[in-house]
Amino acid sequence: MGEFNMEDMPLPALFELAQKIHLTATESGDVEQEVVRKGCKALEKCDEMISKLGLFSTNETKEDISTTNLKYLLVPYYLGELTEKVAQDDRIQILKASQAKLKEFISFCEAMELVPEEELQTSAPDGPNSLVDRRALKIARFKRQRAAESKLLEIKERKERRGRSTKAAALSTPIEAGEEDVLDDDGEEEREAWFTTISLAVCKAFDLLEMLKKEEEMLQAFKERQSKDGNKEFYQDVLDDRAKRAEAWHRDAAARVQYTRPAEPITCATFAQDVLEGRASVSQMHDHKHQPLIFGPASLVGGNPTSERERMAAQVFQPSHRLPTMSIEEAGLKEMEIMNTWQERNVKLMEEANSAWYKESRKPGPPEEDDEDDDAAQDKARAWDDWKDDNPRGAGNKKLTPCG
Repeated sequence: MGEFNMEDMPLPALFELAQKIHLTATESGDVEQEVVRKGCKALEKCDEMISKLGLFSTNETKEDISTTNLKYLLVPYYLGELTEKVAQDDRIQILKASQAKLKEFISFCEAMELVPEEELQTSAPDGPNSLVDRRALKIARFKRQRAAESKLLEIKERKERRGRSTKAAALSTPIEAGEEDVLDDDGEEEREAWFTTISLAVCKAFDLLEMLKKEEEMLQAFKERQSKDGNKEFYQDVLDDRAKRAEAWHRDAAARVQYTRPAEPITCATFAQDVLEGRASVSQMHDHKHQPLIFGPASLVGGNPTSERERMAAQVFQPSHRLPTMSIEEAGLKEMEIMNTWQERNVKLMEEANSAWYKESRKPGPPEEDDEDDDAAQDKARAWDDWKDDNPRGAGNKKLTPCG
């Protein structure tokens, strides 16, 4: 919609256009400045038309405002948010204009009794301003914002379900005369939705107002520093300081490299904890022996109990499980030692197996002795065959068989 047609647009259409631009600008951070300025112009025109028409009065309450006009309460809030997104050289003026619109929105909502009581107490000059109070206020504000968002989502889903059921009923049964008002009578729901939207906007307005105040204070301090020291001198001092620190760091690092060598990695967790807490130094790594943790009274831990009473007192609050007797590093070294011993033993066995005495054949004995051994073996075999012929297998168990 061009600028020349904005003057002829009615208030509802102009507000709808500005609302769409505001939604686009808040959801996407890279919106064009032309669109933002167009939205600001539309909202300013809406604000001007609302003032001319006299839609709101400070003598009214929120119950006196019609449902159709409730949405126009959000015009200052939308204008404050869009103004903050305008890119301009003089950022402080933009922040002041945005804060003015947000304060106008909050003050009018306060007159309509739409601002929570705890927000009013905190914003008062003599209100609580401690860190605990501000934290509690932020938590309560965040909870209200979440509740308002959930309620708006619930209303939206309820309207969609009712719209689908109404459409289905209209397709199945024709609507009689006079039933249109019954089907479209959602004024209370719309009023509730706008009040919830305004409550959500109040929470966001307070958060945005605090952020803009902090940004304005920072820019003011920076501007005062610039005016005091001068732009060129200020930037030059910053650059010189950074250059000096970088040169000093590199010079010290180069000097340290010549005389230092990287320390060996510490593999024992207990020794690393001792080094961090100052009970040992890195140079003592090879002399370090892991000691099991001792539980008990602080006065007796680390000491040598001399009496039975002290020994029993030192055992108070002992763990129910067995404590480790060595560290992970010592266990690894022990396993390595066992593995080396096993490998050496296997190598020795392989050498013995491949030695000359293992491969030597049996030396032949005298021929007479061999003949005697062969005759004795033959006689033994013949005697065993004769015994097996006389005593067949199972011959001694005939009495145990059924037919024996």
